[in-house]
Amino acid sequence: MRLWLNDVAARLEAERDFLTQLDAAIGDADHGVNMHRGFTAVVAKVGAAGEISAGQLLKLAGRTFVSTVGGAAGPLYGTAFLQAGEALGDHERFGPKLLGEALRASLEGVQRVGAASPGDKTMVDALTPALAAYELELRMGGSLETAVSGAREAAAEGMRATIPLQARKGRASYLGPRSVGHQDPGATSSALMFAALEQAVLADRSQRFASGARRQVSGP
Repeated sequence: MRLWLNDVAARLEAERDFLTQLDAAIGDADHGVNMHRGFTAVVAKVGAAGEISAGQLLKLAGRTFVSTVGGAAGPLYGTAFLQAGEALGDHERFGPKLLGEALRASLEGVQRVGAASPGDKTMVDALTPALAAYELELRMGGSLETAVSGAREAAAEGMRATIPLQARKGRASYLGPRSVGHQDPGATSSALMFAALEQAVLADRSQRFASGARRQVSGP
């Protein structure tokens, strides 16, 4: 979770201007700035948190995001992290199944707060196919690595699929047909988070493999 949150922050910093440009076309032109500000605060809090469980880390991230970011992004992403943290609980370790439950809890929380459905041109259009791809891969016997890879690809496809949609929720919905032809910024930042999740899983596996190899070399 620490690897993931740090990677999300780095990606949002790199894509801040792009996210703002997307939001300028159909929103308040502040999504990139808000997401970057929120995750800068999250990384600072997480870095000072000491040794706490992954669930506690996500709940801390959620509370920090809500208190730092205004507008729609604060409660939506804050709820997503809080609900994921609740799902993970205080487990010191968790596997692909529990991570999937955390992702589902995030989506359900976002939909409860934002009242959005797939096709409304929101972050839900990236979250829903990502979760579906993740769960399908696990049902087919896939690994955590293949599940998060599938989720990343599906989130990116869902993000791109928002371009021809007419917005039915949020500020963009005020534009009516003029919202067609623009990629949704919330779906874009959500897709970035799934790309970061894949990278974090791969980095964690690499670290564990390297640690195991060192133990084998050094002996008992």
